[in-house]
Amino acid sequence: MSNNQAYAQEKQTAIEAVTLAAMLCRQVRADMVGPEALQKGDKSPVTVADFGAQALVCHKLKTVFSNDVIVGEEDSADLRKSENLAILRQITQYVRQFHPAANAETVCEWIDAGNGAVAQRFWTLDPIDGTKGFLRNNQYAIALALIEDGEVRVGALACPALPLDLNQADSPGGVVFVAARGQGAAMASLGGPSNNFQPIRVAAEAAPDALRFVESVEAGHGNHALQEAAARAAGITQPSLRMDSQVKYGVIARGDAALYLRLPSPKSPDYRENIWDHAAGSLIVEEAGGRVSDMRANPLDFASNYKMRHNQGVVVSNGALHTAVIKALAQM
Repeated sequence: MSNNQAYAQEKQTAIEAVTLAAMLCRQVRADMVGPEALQKGDKSPVTVADFGAQALVCHKLKTVFSNDVIVGEEDSADLRKSENLAILRQITQYVRQFHPAANAETVCEWIDAGNGAVAQRFWTLDPIDGTKGFLRNNQYAIALALIEDGEVRVGALACPALPLDLNQADSPGGVVFVAARGQGAAMASLGGPSNNFQPIRVAAEAAPDALRFVESVEAGHGNHALQEAAARAAGITQPSLRMDSQVKYGVIARGDAALYLRLPSPKSPDYRENIWDHAAGSLIVEEAGGRVSDMRANPLDFASNYKMRHNQGVVVSNGALHTAVIKALAQM
């Protein structure tokens, strides 16, 4: 099997899975009148779309790869409580638009198919990365990655609100990014023809228009002061672009920006990232010619646990800026 054929079925399945989930999310978002969210134990908002997206992705994966483990973000435990049955009915109604025979029990089973543990081969899923962005009608992503022997082999990101061209306000929205190890990264219009994927590359070092950096919208998701200082040390003088979710990986991979920094917040200096928040995006950037590491230049560890316990912070770049940023952080 040639390298370009390796993981072809996994890659195509990932594209189809995140696209289905994105269609459901768009429908939920269009129907929302306000921030309809269920509060999880960590107080982060979980919407009907999170659960519906996880159900669709897990069902798709299990249909094609029945023995594969899935490590997802959500489970159905809270949905089964009597006070949340109305939400479960809503989720089921949305899932039925794609699978008319689905019922509440099967939807819960599909959601819980994502309750696996890190293994030799597994998929990791964030059904909506950037839920707060989703609730604000802003950026969010459906993020799916296949990890084998500790290495990300396939990554797919559906970004329903991302314009095809970030610099054109009227550019149509909705993008899918995909990558397979050793095969490069590509981008297509969300829901477009399967042969519409075009190769993407990170910004060249000499591209001044792309010499800008992206960071999270939420203050608690990073150290904005340290991130700005590190970006300036690398020669970036423009204000940051603040965006939710792994959309930030996508804009690095296609050259809209040259640096993404997510450094530990002073309020939670010991925080460790979840694998589903970075696995898909990291491969897409690397296959587009960029570089991803923690703030000490260590590779991200996707093999040990759903928490990246051995990493602190995340640095994503076009490659050319990486050494300067790591050096600056070591001196701060």
